Amino acid sequence: MSSIDVRRSHSLDREHARAAAETLAEDLSEKFDVQYEWDGDLLRFHRSGVKGHLDISPSELHVHLELGMMLRPFKGRIEEEIHNQLDTIIV
Repeated sequence: MSSIDVRRSHSLDREHARAAAETLAEDLSEKFDVQYEWDGDLLRFHRSGVKGHLDISPSELHVHLELGMMLRPFKGRIEEEIHNQLDTIIV
């Protein structure tokens, strides 16, 4: 498996950090057909060939995805989309 690991510092309160994570999850869901669900402050992603999570801490958002063989060619595009969304939603 190939992995994507993105960490981004933030100064958001818990409510706004969760809203930012939800926005990112909605975008990934729409563009890459990824399902997601909350487990406390952990957002879990899954679909055939992808699994991972977005963990919210008081000072950081941590996105970790494991890509199966079929999605490896899209790793750069998926990682770029994560960075672009985080640039937009974390202010």
